[in-house]
Parts: sequence; C-alpha cells; structure tokens
Amino acid sequence: MARLLIKTEGLPNRTLDLRLGVNRLGRTPENDFAIPHTTISATHCELMVTNDGVYLRDCQSTNGTFINGEPVTEAWLQAGQELRLGDVEFHVESTDVNIAIPEYEREVAPAPPTVLPDGTVCCPRHTGVAAAFKCTHCGEVMCNHCVHIMKRQGGAPLFLCTICSHKCERLTQAPGAAKKRGLLGYIQDTVKLKFGPVRTTPKK
Repeated sequence: MARLLIKTEGLPNRTLDLRLGVNRLGRTPENDFAIPHTTISATHCELMVTNDGVYLRDCQSTNGTFINGEPVTEAWLQAGQELRLGDVEFHVESTDVNIAIPEYEREVAPAPPTVLPDGTVCCPRHTGVAAAFKCTHCGEVMCNHCVHIMKRQGGAPLFLCTICSHKCERLTQAPGAAKKRGLLGYIQDTVKLKFGPVRTTPKK
C-alpha cells in the first residue's frame, strides 16, 4: 500500500499508511494524519490515492510543499522521492495501490437534499448553493466547492465524492426541468443508480 516515512526527528507516527481516497495532512487533529509541527498548516495538503497512483495537492499552505526540493502545488508522487511539507521531511516509500471492494452489511440511503421552491437541488453543506455533482456510489449530491477534482495522467479530470471518494457524475439541470422533477426526480435517479437503467424495447 502507498506509504510515507517521516524523516524529521521528534514527531510521532513515523509511518503513514495512506488509505484509498483522499488523505488530508495537517497540523490539526481534524486531518487524517495530524502532524504537530509549527511549519505545517492547519490543513497542509491532500494525497488522493487511486488506481492510477498517488496525487498530491497543496491546500494553499503557508510554508509550501516540495518534491525533491522543488515547490509544487499539484503532482503525482513517485516511489523514492523526497517530500517536504514546511520543514517536515518525508520519504515516499511506496505508491502501490491495492484496490479491494469493501463489504457492507447494509446500504444506507443518503438523506434527501434540500430543494428550493424552483426545484433546484441544493448542496447539503452549502445552504442555497445548487448541487452540481452526484456520487454514483452513495448518491450524495454536492456543489463545485465540495467535489474533489483529481487530474488524471493523459486523461480528463476525475470527480470524486467528498463522502466515499467514489466517482461522481455532473448533474444537468435545464431551466424549468428541475422544477418539474424536484424531489421525485431525485428519488427516481437514486433508484436507477441502485438497480440500473430500465431498458425499453422500441416500437416497430
């Protein structure tokens, strides 16, 4: 599995085993990996682990993110590289990814999103902001600010769910269409995602 080794002395958790999806590194305990160092920002960077590898994105940190001494804002990590966040040094031991499909005891349906009087589906984390994406796995809807964007090598960007890190699809709401569909349309879409599209035979 993808792994980083902390080289700077005096810090706990010398080994960081990255999980599939988004891994947040920062000074505060709210991160997936808390690094208590004065040169690390509250949320310093994100490491997105996918089947393509490990993609790093700096979260506008104060003291910067560096790979082999060069400042970066976004980059794919490679095994053997030296990563530095502020004054904390890491060694990229591995970027290998072992993808396994998790087993769920039961499926939990997402809570219905807020729907404005005009029928627009809203992001549950930003009041009044229209949802732009929907997760193909858990059904969560989210706006452009919430969805995780990952640049793929030689391909189009991949949009990931902020809840489960699975693939998201862009919502298309034509003027007036949202009002006609509303909450019922959202429920129908959720059923289609779970059971697949309904196929009809064209009339001859």
